[in-house]
Amino acid sequence: MTVSRAPQKSKASPGKARKPAGKTATAPQTRRQRIAVVGAGLAGIACARTLMQAGHEVEVYERLTQAGGRMRSVSGPHGSFDLGAQYFTVRDPRFELALQTTPEICRPWSASALRTVDAQGRQTGTGTSETHWVAAPYMQALPLTWADPLWDAGRLHLGQRVTQVVHLPEGGWRLHTQAEGRTAQTTAAFDAVVLALPAPLARQLLQTAPQALPLIQAMTDVEMAPCWAMTLSYPMAGQAGLSTLGPQWNAARSSHARASWVVRESSKPGRNQSERWTVHASPEWSQEHALDDAERVLAKMQKAFGEVTRIRVAPHHASVHLWPHAQTLSPLGQSHLWNASLKLGLCGDWCLGRRVEDAFVSGLEMAMVFCAP
Repeated sequence: MTVSRAPQKSKASPGKARKPAGKTATAPQTRRQRIAVVGAGLAGIACARTLMQAGHEVEVYERLTQAGGRMRSVSGPHGSFDLGAQYFTVRDPRFELALQTTPEICRPWSASALRTVDAQGRQTGTGTSETHWVAAPYMQALPLTWADPLWDAGRLHLGQRVTQVVHLPEGGWRLHTQAEGRTAQTTAAFDAVVLALPAPLARQLLQTAPQALPLIQAMTDVEMAPCWAMTLSYPMAGQAGLSTLGPQWNAARSSHARASWVVRESSKPGRNQSERWTVHASPEWSQEHALDDAERVLAKMQKAFGEVTRIRVAPHHASVHLWPHAQTLSPLGQSHLWNASLKLGLCGDWCLGRRVEDAFVSGLEMAMVFCAP
């Protein structure tokens, strides 16, 4: 059984974003600019919201039919799965402040649920004391809620793939966009463009603008790896005789080559209690098998799941998804890239690492370039 997509419009998200107390921040001392943000993952949303709050005119273009990027969740008849990011930590005070605007969305997830296990599922370590957080009722609820003001203002353009960025002789940019089943279009001129994309996709798009060579060269050492993700449903776990299905832990990092992360989705707060698991393969194995067909990958990952969890019962549902650019192996080492003469910038979690918080900080600090006096 194939799970359905998460709600594609923010109207279907768990709730509207709450605005911080007090007046919306504006920047009258800076010139109002028209800015395009390409990508509606958390970095792009954080950047665009900050720019809009500062008084700039922002348009966000996302090739998928939903916002959220790698915080994507999918839904099925027995509950949701967090297909990408599994949780987030809060270390930066600015991220903590932003999360306080949506207190109904964020829930602490006990670190005691996290274990370290070997390839046979034997426990070799416990979780940390750092609080792990999740969004409820699924991880994608956070970016969807934060995207609501952009959606309500008509600034979020979903299903619009940017195929080319063109630097104008008089300064500024135009974007070429393509929606499925429609003819290509060219946008009105923008003062500046921000690419909030995975590094490989940003490189590819920058190739359409010869002037952007310095930015491409600055990304030379950035490396990202793919990740195969598997989802499994066991609604029969509540039946008599199956109440002890699976291990006693709820989440584990594993040394198994094909199952580096294993989590019981139903253990997260705000979730349907039907037994569900999500498994992420290691970067190395995912890279080696990136071109394999889904059926072959599913069989291999199910076997690994059984070896780690000792769950041998056939699932009611099983599917796999490949994230082509999922895990940052070598980050940029700074929060963003910005070419002031071109008015062209880049941001994303890959600038700082691989965490949800890295994406937020990158998008925020990219936006602050436009908000400085």
